[in-house]
Amino acid sequence: MERPTDTVCAATYRHTQEGPLCRVLYALSAATFAFAWLSRADLSLAAILLGSALLMLLLAASLHHLRVEDRGDHLEVAFGPLPLFRRTIRYADIRRVEPNQTSLLDSLAVHFSLRGGWAWNIWGQDCVLVRLDRAVLRIGTDDPQGLANFLDGKLSDRDAADVG
Repeated sequence: MERPTDTVCAATYRHTQEGPLCRVLYALSAATFAFAWLSRADLSLAAILLGSALLMLLLAASLHHLRVEDRGDHLEVAFGPLPLFRRTIRYADIRRVEPNQTSLLDSLAVHFSLRGGWAWNIWGQDCVLVRLDRAVLRIGTDDPQGLANFLDGKLSDRDAADVG
């Protein structure tokens, strides 16, 4: 479903996908804050629980959504709204793209995939497989065909410029 912040056209691409994992982390953080408050008589336990709650809150804020956006000469893939995890991919480094599927283990967050390369995914198994010069990247999206078409267009433009 297109949102007001999503744009797809021949020249640019911007898509944001939200995932439910952040809600679970927000709830766990709130529960851990409550346990920290209840255990305030034991300061060391309360401090550990408070630190854990703050880390979960930070992680939840950084995994709220995944934004994929054209930035002129590169594609930016970033979790947010707290942008702790961000990656840029120069179009010049892309060799091939194709709509694909991730495994169940590759369907959350940023990590090295058991199938090789890196997986950047917020939710679900749809992705675009991006083959770079020396790496493989799986970008999770609920718009795999739109992202693949956009990147194919960038590759065609690049190849036409190289020939011309």
